[in-house]
Amino acid sequence: MLRKVKTALRLTSEDADLNEELTDLINECLSDLIPADVAEANIDTSDPLIIRAVKVYCKLNFGQPDDYDRLKAAYDELKAQLGMDSRYTEYENG
Repeated sequence: MLRKVKTALRLTSEDADLNEELTDLINECLSDLIPADVAEANIDTSDPLIIRAVKVYCKLNFGQPDDYDRLKAAYDELKAQLGMDSRYTEYENG
């Protein structure tokens, strides 16, 4: 996941402090999905939508992006969609 985030941020550095900061952001994002009704057991870090949420979250929270408002809206929408999708929640359709 770290490699994918670094690619999304266009970073190539192998600096340990940078990697630690990005790893913290990844973990923050995964934790942030839980209050949105995404079940922790259903957070699969190989799932394309989870990966997308992590990438957008990291773009939003790394540095000071010029497009903060657009990224925030995109992340909030994606998080809300994950929280309503029975594949990611503990609730079942029906």
